[in-house]
Amino acid sequence: MKDEERLSGRDFKQCVKFHGHLCPGLAIGFRAAQILMERLGVRRAPDEELVAIVETDACGTDAIQVMTGCTFGKGNFIFRDYGKNAFSLVGRKRKRGVRVCLRLNKFKTDPDFFSLFEKVQNNEATPIELERFRQLQMERTKKILDADPESLFKIEEISPEIPPKARVIESGICDFCGEPTKMDLLRQRNGQQICILCDHQPK
Repeated sequence: MKDEERLSGRDFKQCVKFHGHLCPGLAIGFRAAQILMERLGVRRAPDEELVAIVETDACGTDAIQVMTGCTFGKGNFIFRDYGKNAFSLVGRKRKRGVRVCLRLNKFKTDPDFFSLFEKVQNNEATPIELERFRQLQMERTKKILDADPESLFKIEEISPEIPPKARVIESGICDFCGEPTKMDLLRQRNGQQICILCDHQPK
């Protein structure tokens, strides 16, 4: 499937709608999700059948959620702040997973890209500069969507420790702020139970 077909495809459109705009970062997550699901032989999870592990909080993580069905709310979307464009998908029944990591400098960026990006972020770009930036964004997005999986990502099978399914935990009241807090996250201090935020206040 070529980039134009991916751009106009229903799945990618859903990712763009969820994320709010089209960008290369979203395309990275979209391709990662496609490759992970294909390698595992799975479809989008309606519940907790899959577990996604992301090593970045960048744009691509939104595509991972849309494509795999793994979400924070269901407890099967795990964020590890490693600063890498790396994504893993684990099948609970298969007890195996696949991890992909974006290859270094896979796509050369126009020298003007970062200066344009800064101007756009600061609302300082002229209409001509804004159009040039959008053109560069689209070119990079198309290259990512059309790239061969092995050239785009380092791909490896993994045997991760599969986290337990989400639990419903009773809430207790913090004796300092009075706010309901999950019981397993309340701490004890001088015979009182205290939430993490209050425990971080100067003693």
